[in-house]
Amino acid sequence: MEAKSVLLPQRETKATLVDLLDRVLEKGLVLNADIIISVAGIPLIGINLRAALAGMETMLKYGVMRDWDEQTREWERKHARRREPPLLADEQVLLRMYGSHWYSKGIYRAWRPGHFYLTNKRLLLFRTEPAEVLIETSFESITGLAIRRETHFTGVERDMVYLMHDPDLPTYLYAEKPWQLKEAIEERMAALGLPLEKNPFIPVLDEEIDRLLGEGERISADAKMWYKAPPAGIIGETWRPGRLYLTSKRLFWWCNEDRKALFEVPFARIMGVRVETRDLGGIIRERPILVVSCSNGHDPLEVPFDPSTTLRADGLRTALFAGEEVAEWARALGSIATKTETCPGCGRPAPVKQLLGEGCPCCDWVSPRLRKKGLKAKLVPAE
Repeated sequence: MEAKSVLLPQRETKATLVDLLDRVLEKGLVLNADIIISVAGIPLIGINLRAALAGMETMLKYGVMRDWDEQTREWERKHARRREPPLLADEQVLLRMYGSHWYSKGIYRAWRPGHFYLTNKRLLLFRTEPAEVLIETSFESITGLAIRRETHFTGVERDMVYLMHDPDLPTYLYAEKPWQLKEAIEERMAALGLPLEKNPFIPVLDEEIDRLLGEGERISADAKMWYKAPPAGIIGETWRPGRLYLTSKRLFWWCNEDRKALFEVPFARIMGVRVETRDLGGIIRERPILVVSCSNGHDPLEVPFDPSTTLRADGLRTALFAGEEVAEWARALGSIATKTETCPGCGRPAPVKQLLGEGCPCCDWVSPRLRKKGLKAKLVPAE
């Protein structure tokens, strides 16, 4: 009698899920099922299931999904070139990394992401969908490059790149590896023999802030600062986030939420600056506060002082700011508070604080604010 071999299923106790998936993808799995759902012996729903599960290589081997595969590959071949920026003749990509740039125009403000391409001829930021070159600049146009560590609104600190290639405004960039991008630009500029200012002055980035500046007025310093805003309606005094700007003519604070300047004062009105430690309550507790004392003059020829600040018993008004750099701002504004100006009456120089608070020490000129109080300046013979 001839013996016949019988294949019996075997249980592999050491097999893992990875082994099972590898077996299914390599050999394939076919499901063929007919399901009937009945209630009280009455068939209601019928299901006819035909399914095949395998890796694409196995599927194509048996002629499954071959048409779909060919159509997909053809579509990818046609659109693959759209995923790379159009390069110039003899242009080679030296560095590629993910990044974005800050776009601000009108009411539209957003980070536009893409990939930086540093070539032997230029720097550009390219996005694939829709395909567009977001920014582009040649090495000959780049004049300065700087990196600042800034705190994102999520609380995460990031190194941000400022690229100076526009005579008025820099380009604000975020790069996956900012220092690598900076070093690559510097190396290429050096290879081309082009000068590069590594610590340039960074002007205002926001067009709204730029429109606030008068003719010949420039920003000399700016920083993130909290400002104790005056009561508004049923809301009392509150600390609000924004940015403090020091220009060549005045000091003003920009509110991020209202998109406008809620405080401003010309240099002539700054009478004193100091740093105090105050308890702000809550979880913040004590922290240094920048206190700016200003006179409330009403000379129509001068920029009017913001009346929203706190009025003190001596007639001065105070504005309170909180931030990381209050000590540096106190030193900068302290020198402004002792600034000298020429007297409108005799033209001789005198401290601004003395001119506005007492009058000219050399002639009988008195500020309009002092005249309203019926005060007279102390006359001192000119030397």
